[in-house]
Amino acid sequence: MPDTVPFDASLLESHLVVDVRTPLEFADDHIPGAMNVPLLSNEERVEIGTLYKQTGPYEARRRGLELTAHRYPAMVAEIAEAAAGRPILVYCWRGGLRSKTVTSILDLTGHRAVQLQGGYRAFRDHVAAFFTPYVPSGPLVVLHGMTGIGKTTFLLGLRTDIWRVIDLEGLACHRGSAFGELGLTQDLTQKRFETLLWDALRQVPQGMPIILEGESRRIGKISLPGNFYEVMREGTLVWGNASLETRVARLIDEYGRPDYKDGMGAALDRIKKRLGGEKYAEIAGYLERWELEPFMAELMTGYYDRLYYKTRDWTEDFTLSLEDFTTAGEELERQLRERFVVSD
Repeated sequence: MPDTVPFDASLLESHLVVDVRTPLEFADDHIPGAMNVPLLSNEERVEIGTLYKQTGPYEARRRGLELTAHRYPAMVAEIAEAAAGRPILVYCWRGGLRSKTVTSILDLTGHRAVQLQGGYRAFRDHVAAFFTPYVPSGPLVVLHGMTGIGKTTFLLGLRTDIWRVIDLEGLACHRGSAFGELGLTQDLTQKRFETLLWDALRQVPQGMPIILEGESRRIGKISLPGNFYEVMREGTLVWGNASLETRVARLIDEYGRPDYKDGMGAALDRIKKRLGGEKYAEIAGYLERWELEPFMAELMTGYYDRLYYKTRDWTEDFTLSLEDFTTAGEELERQLRERFVVSD
């Protein structure tokens, strides 16, 4: 019997993590840093599962051996090369036969390998528990503000040694608005987003402030897990602002690409009812003629500014001008030093 270990985040630093599930299972979600060395293909797993249900475990295992035995030498060589002397942690869906088989073969060929107790399901339980409830490891700072002020660009340019920025929209592959999919593909699962968010948050040093962009409960099709949204609302709330002229210029810098034109038209069609026929026709005309300044300006005043933050049931702790990112970063640092202990 191979040695087994319960999941602990420290294993991700000390071991090579090997996921022996199918490529489809791996794509759905996997432990951060894991390499996929599937014991069965997607189709073979379906075949084995069907055989198990129809004839029982003996025939299913016999067929599994027929399908996989010839792969063992190559699998061992691939894993050993990647491990480069490190111990190996192997997992499958729930710590069953697939990971047991690969761990045993690695052990028999002289490699230090252990099997993850409970497999991916145990890791998934760990992530779910982390967010129910979520307890921040340090002060949470949340930057809100009208569309186009450059919140994401500003945050990603901040120092990383005295606080940590978590880019929720980057993790979710969506900008969280009607035009949020332009240039992005949100093809990750809810589970994958939660794993990525857990991985980012677990690496924040204890006590270090965490800075996030204000979001709704959903970012595209992805939802914030557990009580994360409520915890964000209880953090230090910052209201960022910038002039309409600055906002328009920044939106043109980000979205003003001819290859985005069709996508912008499709996004505009989705909000046609909210705009009203006359306003829609005006804005669509600007887009058709590629007149980006009036297009962006009318989109801001005619849609975004009326929809987002029109009414707020909260008051910001302080306001931050984002007209100049360098000045804004210095002011943010000054404000946070007054509120928290921030080391140099």
